[in-house]
Amino acid sequence: MSIIGKRLRRNFFGAATAVAALMPVGAMAETLADALIDAYRNSNLLEQNRALLRVADDEVAIAFSALLPTLDFITDFGGTHPNQFGTLGATDNLSATFALQADITLYAGGRNRLSVDAEKETVLATREALRSLEQNVLLQAVAAYFGVLRAQAFVNLRENNVRVLTQEKQATEDRFEVGEVTRTDVALADSRLAAAVSLLEAARGDYTISRENFRTAVGRYPGDLETPGGLPATAATVQEAANVAVRTHPDIRQAQREVTVAEIGMKVAKGAYLPTVSATITSLTGTDELYDDEEHSLGMRLSQPIYGGGRLAALERQAISRRDSTRANLLQTTLGIEEQVANAWANLEVAKAQIRATELQIEAAQIAFDGTREEATLGARTTLDVLDAEQELLDARAARIDAIATQYVAVYSLLSAMGLLTVDHLNLGIQTYDPAGYYNAVKHSPARLSPRGQQLDRVLRRLGKQ
Repeated sequence: MSIIGKRLRRNFFGAATAVAALMPVGAMAETLADALIDAYRNSNLLEQNRALLRVADDEVAIAFSALLPTLDFITDFGGTHPNQFGTLGATDNLSATFALQADITLYAGGRNRLSVDAEKETVLATREALRSLEQNVLLQAVAAYFGVLRAQAFVNLRENNVRVLTQEKQATEDRFEVGEVTRTDVALADSRLAAAVSLLEAARGDYTISRENFRTAVGRYPGDLETPGGLPATAATVQEAANVAVRTHPDIRQAQREVTVAEIGMKVAKGAYLPTVSATITSLTGTDELYDDEEHSLGMRLSQPIYGGGRLAALERQAISRRDSTRANLLQTTLGIEEQVANAWANLEVAKAQIRATELQIEAAQIAFDGTREEATLGARTTLDVLDAEQELLDARAARIDAIATQYVAVYSLLSAMGLLTVDHLNLGIQTYDPAGYYNAVKHSPARLSPRGQQLDRVLRRLGKQ
């Protein structure tokens, strides 16, 4: 056996270890679950939208307050000078009034209560938007995780290729020294090694970029990543996956809530034609330099729109158009989610087929390389033939690495399209944000000075410090 044959047999065996970058490496390695947990905990987008959800929660409290009476303290001070010419003995006429005034709307055509219902539906829609964002955050973390694994595996392959070609170049030079090959063979080895070094640097650059993507998605740089041992369960058929998606996907459920809000808005617009009845109770105390006076009054006010320049009719037409818009949006959102399911399913099937094909490709390329290398030792093959066979085997291994990573991303994309890529469904075992906690505390409009209001202030201060 020639020098090149011995060196290639010894060194290319190490290429088989390149795929280990996408295989489980031990108990101390960082798992995908670790990355997903940190992505959920560190996401600024989730924090932003949780705050927006609390804004929507307080809109319910604001709407509910219209059903309750208001109480105001009113005071006025004033005075006049009775004698502009400074008459002796004249005094200033100073007065003050103090009043407590209570107002309540007794009837508003149902608009106030309907507004509360609309805000409640808006809260439920906003919760679905938060759940959809949670899915996006977790899916980005999955993509970043396997992006790092893929990039690391390619770096390992390229490093091994450079090692093999470096020793192959040396072997070719040794053979040139004894006259077995020509200067052309040495140049070919130099050229292939230079190309391998270039590809290695590119792979290292991709790895650095993937680490930055991981930091953005997860909130920190990756450690030693472990490939999950198995794929999560999804659905038996694409139709079953689509049926689950239509029932559970947060984008569809959000669109359904928005339709309900628009339908309530139509009722509110129609209620604007009805009268409004309100009551006012006032306790007034007045004082001046001559006497004190106190009075109590009860007033009732009825307001009935008769003509408003077409404003009410325009508002009603707007409400009808918004309802039509939200219905169309619901249908389009459903179609989009079904498309996402079909695309994710197709990508998963393609990735599975690619893995099977690349396994056969690797097996065949390995046999071809071994045979070409042996034939080269007998002089029946050239150095270029060996290099080409080695490159085909390397490409096959790289294709398998890419297919494995694509398969994992595809299956988690399918879970996301089905509406199941959540912390709870994945059983990550961490405490999650309770979207109903703040709502239950504020929905009945607690006053700031009440015990419940003071408790809410403390909750908000803690949220601001997190």
